[in-house]
Amino acid sequence: MPESKFGFADSVAVLQIRDFRFFLLSRFFATLASQMQVLVVSWQIYKMTKDPLALGLVGLIEASVFILFSFRAGHFSDQREKKIIILVAQAVLAVCGLALMALTSWGARVWAIYSIVAVTGFARSYLWPASFSYSELTVPRAIYSRAAAWNATGWEIGSILGPALGGILYAWKGPMVAYSAVACLAVLGIFFAFLMGKRPPVIATPEEPHEVLSGVRFVIGHPILLGAMSLDMFAVLFGGVYAILPIFADLYGVGPRGLGWLRAAPSMGAILMAIYQQYRPPLQRAGRTILTVVVLYGLSMIAFALSKSYRLSLLILAFSGVADNVSVVIRASIMQAFTPDSMRGRVSSVNGVFIGSSNEIGAFESGLAAKLMGTIPSVLFGGAMTLLTVVLIAWKTPQLRGLKSLHKPS
Repeated sequence: MPESKFGFADSVAVLQIRDFRFFLLSRFFATLASQMQVLVVSWQIYKMTKDPLALGLVGLIEASVFILFSFRAGHFSDQREKKIIILVAQAVLAVCGLALMALTSWGARVWAIYSIVAVTGFARSYLWPASFSYSELTVPRAIYSRAAAWNATGWEIGSILGPALGGILYAWKGPMVAYSAVACLAVLGIFFAFLMGKRPPVIATPEEPHEVLSGVRFVIGHPILLGAMSLDMFAVLFGGVYAILPIFADLYGVGPRGLGWLRAAPSMGAILMAIYQQYRPPLQRAGRTILTVVVLYGLSMIAFALSKSYRLSLLILAFSGVADNVSVVIRASIMQAFTPDSMRGRVSSVNGVFIGSSNEIGAFESGLAAKLMGTIPSVLFGGAMTLLTVVLIAWKTPQLRGLKSLHKPS
């Protein structure tokens, strides 16, 4: 059954895979919990300090710990059964939610919140490669682009509901109730992870490398992988505004509830695009498409900086999510096509350093730039740097620019 003619049938076929269904549910509730926690922590820190740099430090601390353990975690994931890693990492994240609730009841201090954020970075460093490996080893290569779209859809729905629900609970009953909801949602993620089947390590061939840093060398040796990861990394690093959205919520006078919708808006756009991608045939010009949508993402950040209206800003952020979703699906499909099964954990950990940690380092960059330049100029600078990044990567990586099929050539 050719995928180009039966895209919807392939989308349904992905959901008929039992372990993938439970994986999606587990990841959805984990995402819902983590996105709610990010919202509550950011608003709590901002209300305590009124300092954009303090918001940025939240991201820097989590990213630093994530990067410190990431490559070791990727190697560990390749050598171990994936389900148990996911269960343990999600359990640690649930405990972090309970710890933040306890700290708040005792009288939270900024340094104590930062300490818990550091622990979440450690747990994420192991959860990231294990989750990507599990998904890629569960779904056949021929329909993985559909699985990537479903993965993106689940993540985006969690990213819509998490901040919105977190903002509503914070405005209604304060951080204690919001953190308790985080812990409950994390437990649901653990429950569905428990129902997943096991995924033991894939035996590597003698020719394949076994070292901890072999994933780094593999990515460097494949310009298409390196270009796709670099493109998203620098776009998020410079173009992300999530860390300083509490400042915009304060400027618009919309409070934590409005902040929740600002954080959710990109995911609203992304989920619409993810649904559309389930019905369309596979991209035939993947390289040009990923470059184009990152340009659109950078332009949307510039438009957001210039907007004076809360509602218009919501629409602009939603459009940025449309562009970002296309980039996410293409990058995930490229990774699945070009990575050997025995190296998925290590390559995913490199992707995590490029993409996952860039969200947090980008948060620090946003907070620092806002403090040094001012809020609006810092967002304009980030959008301009995103556009420059696309030009440089398109110039330096002709292999990515010329990529057509999302399947590895035979």
